[in-house]
Amino acid sequence: MAFNGTWKIDRSENYEKFMEALGVNLMKRKLGAHDNLKITIEQDGNKFTVKEASNFRTIELEFTLGANFDYSLADGTEMIGNWNLEGNKLVGTFTRKDNGKVLKAYREIVGDELVQTYIYEGVESKRIFKR
Repeated sequence: MAFNGTWKIDRSENYEKFMEALGVNLMKRKLGAHDNLKITIEQDGNKFTVKEASNFRTIELEFTLGANFDYSLADGTEMIGNWNLEGNKLVGTFTRKDNGKVLKAYREIVGDELVQTYIYEGVESKRIFKR
């Protein structure tokens, strides 16, 4: 599948502002901007295994499209949500457990890059990965 592979962060756009909107403190925002994130995605039909490895943590998620699962951000923010496939985009909708606010996430292949777009409280950020 198109998303399969290992993707290494190449660049980010507006990521610190996005983290600020989430309530991440200044020190963690500075560290997060240089997390050297690597994502490995394996898709088997509607089932995905995603490994996220950064300077701060390594986690492995297994989820099925459309099924809710618990997820915590690197700063410890707890969320519940799901991923769906809309056309050739993965669309994630996650609700914070502490305040009920929604984080939207999009993953799509653009050329030879994986582009992740996040939107929270009107702040949009992109993280661009290369294989």
